[in-house]
Amino acid sequence: MSERSNSQREGSKAETSANAIVFVVEDDVSMRRSLTNLFQSVGLDVVAFGSAREMLQSTLPDVVSCLVLDVRLPGLSGLEFQTELAKSSIHIPIIFITGHGDIPMSVRAMKGGAVDFLTKPFRDQELLDAVIAATERDRKRREDEKTVANLKSLFETLSPREQAVMKLVATGLMNKQIAAELGLAEITVKIYRGHLMKKMRARSLADLIRMTEALGIRANRPEQT
Repeated sequence: MSERSNSQREGSKAETSANAIVFVVEDDVSMRRSLTNLFQSVGLDVVAFGSAREMLQSTLPDVVSCLVLDVRLPGLSGLEFQTELAKSSIHIPIIFITGHGDIPMSVRAMKGGAVDFLTKPFRDQELLDAVIAATERDRKRREDEKTVANLKSLFETLSPREQAVMKLVATGLMNKQIAAELGLAEITVKIYRGHLMKKMRARSLADLIRMTEALGIRANRPEQT
């Protein structure tokens, strides 16, 4: 890593994600200490490990975070660790660092979802920019997951009939068409529609359609005869 001026570090400090943790997995003690000092200098919390196994055996806080991961590690390599995390449905954004990178290695890392792949020596600012991007990606993912979880809770408060009406409304059908699909009176569909809009806290049809897309639900329309 290269030296930076105090003014540059202060500039980065204002841009870094608040309340985020950077996990570092680096077997070289001096490099691990240098990375820790860098991230702490811009106000980030850091938890450092000497190996992938060490991190796997630790209880990690469930907060906005990213992982700065060396490719070459004793035991489980960085790329193998990336695969293990994916298998375990751990979606922490990863920034790879290495002194022995090549194109196939970087392609594999990026295809696996890595945020960046930096070859040593790299500039401090380059790494900090990658960390900022990674923590913001994790923050967005967590916000999206929370939104979907809330929508699922609201959807589960709907009756089976209200759920059916909601799915058909999202396909663009009019009340009369939905009534025909479900074998209901049109006025009944209107009542169900009013109830589900209120329960889902949808302010408009467009709002409701966005909710169905976020939930990934699809209407199972009866076969036409």
